[in-house]
Amino acid sequence: MNRRRFTGTVATAMIGVVLPDIPAQIARPPRAAPPRVNGERLNAHLKELAAFGANPQGGVSRVAYSDADRAGRDYVMQLMRAAGLEVRTDAAANIVARRAGSDPLLKPIVFGSHIDSVPDGGNYDGDVGSLAAIEVAQSLAEANVRTRHPLEVVVWSNEEGGLYGSRAVSGQLTAAELSNRAWSGKTIAEGVRFLGGSPDTIADARRQRGDIATYLELHIEQGGRLDREGLNIGVVEGIVGIKQWEVTVTGIQNHAGTTPMDQRHDALLAAARFVDMVHRVVRAEPGRQVGTVGRIQAFPGAPNVIPGRAVCSLELRDLDAAKIDRLYDAIHAEAQRIGEATGTSFEYRPLHENVPAPSDPAIRTVIESVAGDLKYTTRHMPSGAGHDAQAMAQLAPMGMIFIPSVGGISHSPKEYSTPEDITRGATVLLGAVLLADKR
Repeated sequence: MNRRRFTGTVATAMIGVVLPDIPAQIARPPRAAPPRVNGERLNAHLKELAAFGANPQGGVSRVAYSDADRAGRDYVMQLMRAAGLEVRTDAAANIVARRAGSDPLLKPIVFGSHIDSVPDGGNYDGDVGSLAAIEVAQSLAEANVRTRHPLEVVVWSNEEGGLYGSRAVSGQLTAAELSNRAWSGKTIAEGVRFLGGSPDTIADARRQRGDIATYLELHIEQGGRLDREGLNIGVVEGIVGIKQWEVTVTGIQNHAGTTPMDQRHDALLAAARFVDMVHRVVRAEPGRQVGTVGRIQAFPGAPNVIPGRAVCSLELRDLDAAKIDRLYDAIHAEAQRIGEATGTSFEYRPLHENVPAPSDPAIRTVIESVAGDLKYTTRHMPSGAGHDAQAMAQLAPMGMIFIPSVGGISHSPKEYSTPEDITRGATVLLGAVLLADKR
């Protein structure tokens, strides 16, 4: 017989003898209520965080390494300390807040997200996962629940620019990338230093596989599938790989009024054909792959000068790294033909790479089990957006929880998730942390 059941049976029998008029179930000590997140508090914290870098459109422009980013991080660290966490900033400028476990031999369960935004971004991307992680830690502290594993709540630095903080921890960040320039105008090295990190010793932030027991991340879907289908929770199957390049098209700068149309080497014309070609090549193959040219600039940029140089971005995403490479090869070949037809040349500079990352099947089961016990509706789905979780998948079993994005809108001031969905997501995160701790 189960010892707990045996003990309860004996206690009931004894009470029945001594106090025959009192029902046995009343005399049993009440079970401690499981810890619950405070949804009202969590949503209030999200509203307060939205003040840092607020823009007139109702969203935020809290780009990495900006004054608003640093102020928002200070606010988040205050919340961490109020939740009883020990807070530090690592060499890559990630905020790491720790809570001791009962077994000092166990590796930490790590969970969190980011608070930096894209320019003219929204109030939920990254923020929900970061503040929900703090809420989980505070709820556990208030319920006097001590996990076996240590817990680490992490707010990653410069997620939007290319997972810089988490890739430093996974060992994927290269020294050359420290000279890349962020949206704030600072180089990565300057930005890391600005936030209290140490670019000279950034390798100290690196962890090895096995240093982390599990990584969990709650995030808004950033797509419309959950909202469209009326579902509560997305159980992420994997995160797409992402490759980005800076593409420079070189032609001949010349006078716009005196150079005949058939004698021009127009870099911007070639770049425009490149944009259209990327769209066509990516759509030519069946699958979920996407390709984007999201930035373009012509030089010298004068109305009466034929551009001699144009610089644009190229980004490719898919769950299959081989497909990304295949698409790039096709784009490269077609761009060469565009160059021959326009008298221009194309050069490519890799910016960064996020490798595809499947989530761990056991962690998916944990998330689905917790959501099922709460009677939340779920579906398995891939993530078309990049996340810090894909860097952490290089180090530990990884799982992600999605909540609906209303209208599928993200990276926009119109980005929105309901307070009820946010609370549901945080509740699943809490349950997943506790169940992972037991398993």
